[in-house]
Amino acid sequence: MVYDSGMAAKKYEILVLNQISQVGLKRLPEKSYKVSKEFAHPDAILVRSADMHAMAIADSVRAIGRAGAGTNNIPVKQMSERGVPVFNAPGANANAVKELVLAGMLIAARNLAPALGFVSSLAGDDKQLSEKVEAEKKQFAGMELPGHTLGVIGLGKIGSLVADAAINCLSGRRKMKWAAPKVVELPVGMEINMYACASRAQIKTN
Repeated sequence: MVYDSGMAAKKYEILVLNQISQVGLKRLPEKSYKVSKEFAHPDAILVRSADMHAMAIADSVRAIGRAGAGTNNIPVKQMSERGVPVFNAPGANANAVKELVLAGMLIAARNLAPALGFVSSLAGDDKQLSEKVEAEKKQFAGMELPGHTLGVIGLGKIGSLVADAAINCLSGRRKMKWAAPKVVELPVGMEINMYACASRAQIKTN
C-alpha cells in the first residue's frame, strides 16, 4: 500500500499478470488504486490465464481476482490457508464464446472459409471474373441451418446462451417440439444427457 505525496488517501497496489480489459480496470479508480505489472508487494492480484501455482505470492496480497470463469490456474488451497480470498467472474466471457460458436456454425454450414479463399484467388477482367464466379459458386452454397439438429452438451451459462440464440435467431420460429433425452457415453466412461428436438432449433433444459 502506498501514499501519494500531498494526498491523504491511501492507494492500493494491484498487480496484473495478464492484459486486463480497460472496461474492468476502470472499476479501480486512480484516486484509490495503482495498477501495474511490476509491483513486488501488491495488495491484490488480477489474473487471466497466467499460472500462479509456481509463483511466489507476496505476503502483502490480500485478495486475488480471476478475470475469467475458472480458478484452476490459482493455488486456491494455499491461499485459503493464508486467509486470502480468491474471486472469479463466471459467465463474464459467455456471450463472446456464444458468438464464436454461432460464427463457427455459420462459417462451416455456408462454406465461408473456402469461399473466401476462392474469391481471394480470382484474377482477370470483369468478364473473366464473372464467368469464373458463375461456374464455381455452386460448390460454396453449403446448407441452411433451419431443419437440422443442434446438440448442446452442457447447459451452463455458455450452453444456455447458444441454445437461446439457436431458438430465437436461427430457428425462424419460437414453437419447439421436444424429443426425449438421449444418453451419450463418452470414451472416458462418463455419461451425459443430450437433448434434441425434431424442430428447427434443438434444445431442451432440465
